[in-house]
Amino acid sequence: MTEPIQPKRLKRKKRLRLFIRSLSQNKIALNVTSRLAIWYLQWVQRTNKIIVEPANILETLTPKQPLIVGVWHGQHILMPALPIGLKASAMISKNFDGEVTARTVEHFGNRTIRASGGRSQKQTLRKGGMTGFLEMLNALRDNDNVVQTADIPKGIARKVGLGIIMLGQKSGAPIVPLAIASSRRHIFQKALDKAALNMPYGTTAIVVGELVHVPDDADDATLETCRANLEKELNRATKRAYELTGNPE
Repeated sequence: MTEPIQPKRLKRKKRLRLFIRSLSQNKIALNVTSRLAIWYLQWVQRTNKIIVEPANILETLTPKQPLIVGVWHGQHILMPALPIGLKASAMISKNFDGEVTARTVEHFGNRTIRASGGRSQKQTLRKGGMTGFLEMLNALRDNDNVVQTADIPKGIARKVGLGIIMLGQKSGAPIVPLAIASSRRHIFQKALDKAALNMPYGTTAIVVGELVHVPDDADDATLETCRANLEKELNRATKRAYELTGNPE
């Protein structure tokens, strides 16, 4: 019995996956792409006016460390180069994009945890998400800050998942809602998270919302309340950040 012919679109996707996989094993491609990413972030940082709200946020957050910094997917591109003085560990996926991101994050003085989550328990285990969770927990117990995207990978954009809430419960560390926006930006409309590429020669706003504390004895109802509060604060901070750039979302 002959195998059915795949649609051209599926064949293109398969070829693209194979190409990206080959790139992830090519040291030259990784080195060149990482250097370009670092150079670009430095260029954006140097040529943008930076607004931080509250202005004294570093003084406010420093005594509360270690912290869990929560951000939306799609606002993470500029994260490694944020000029607010907080260093942290970040959980980064094990693929070509992740390898480039990891090298970029480490260049700016941060640390990396190589794992990623998923929409289901099976996906999470396959991608090392449980190991990543435990490593983030250990980092917090060692008094290191961590950064985590609050929404679920490939899930519903800007809907907080329970992963970051559970991390707050198990560690006792406060969750810091943080939003980043630039006046000059390119939005990847086809991406699930509508990722924003921050561009040079504009204004970048960094806004921190009210901290969310998750009790260690929280029941399901309390966990849901904390999740909803974090989602509300991230959305509020995001709206405010875009307003401060002079180019609302």
